[in-house]
Amino acid sequence: MRRIVVAGASGLIGSALVRSLEADGYEVVRLVRRAAAGPLEVAWEPEAGRVDAAGLDGADAVVNLAGAGVGDRRWTAAYKRTIRDGRVNGTRALAEAVAGMDRPPRVFVNGSAIGIYGETGERVVDESAPAASGFLPELCVEWEGAAGPAQLAGVRTVFARTGLVVAKGGGAWGKLFPLFRAGLGGRMGDGRQYWSYIALHDEVAAIRHLLERDDLEGAFNLTAPEPLTNRQITDAMARVLHRPKVFTVPAPVLRVVLGEMAGDVLGSARVVPGRLLDSGFRFAFPGIDDAVRAALG
Repeated sequence: MRRIVVAGASGLIGSALVRSLEADGYEVVRLVRRAAAGPLEVAWEPEAGRVDAAGLDGADAVVNLAGAGVGDRRWTAAYKRTIRDGRVNGTRALAEAVAGMDRPPRVFVNGSAIGIYGETGERVVDESAPAASGFLPELCVEWEGAAGPAQLAGVRTVFARTGLVVAKGGGAWGKLFPLFRAGLGGRMGDGRQYWSYIALHDEVAAIRHLLERDDLEGAFNLTAPEPLTNRQITDAMARVLHRPKVFTVPAPVLRVVLGEMAGDVLGSARVVPGRLLDSGFRFAFPGIDDAVRAALG
């Protein structure tokens, strides 16, 4: 496997994955939302469901991590459509292009999220758990379903259900780090909700593991082995950054500021990576302190 196509190559996870692959000598082809500037770029319009299928020729693998950030803005009706269309229409376009190739890639790794399980409370869930109802779970079901053409064509298809990525450059932790450094960090709501996190290093390593193992297909949770409560995580942030943890953001305030998205922050998702561990994957930064230090270092 030498030629890998990556959609979402400029995002938090995608850019880290591309750096890792290129450092090991892989040829990475990026999907771009403009005219391709050379042989290592392919034009596409994910919301419109269009991709230059000819640009995928010769690919050994396709990785789709594209999609508007779920936590980037308040969930207006228009932004929810943007979140949905980019993921579902983009995935379907890629899957159909893959299915129509004379020599399809060996594997199609499609992004997904642990949001598919919804609110789990204190209940531990793995990949065998059913999808919940609500915007995020239903989006994830549709998102994964859009990969159907690749599966029907016999391409090994993997769904990387990612948790909260511990990194400075974006996502939930991209917002937490500046707050804690300023001494403004603290728990959210009652702090008893579980957060299923993963260090960016382990996220990239897990995706590469899924790419390289020909016997792995279907859904895999990409989360650290032991989810922690928001209180435990914010305690660790304060501890590692040597800052006080004195502030608490009450649930009603979060609901006013974030709107519907507050449910994702206040909700509890106690998700474990059962299939990933069973496949022999080993985490470099399984604990929250080490994950935070890795993000800083």
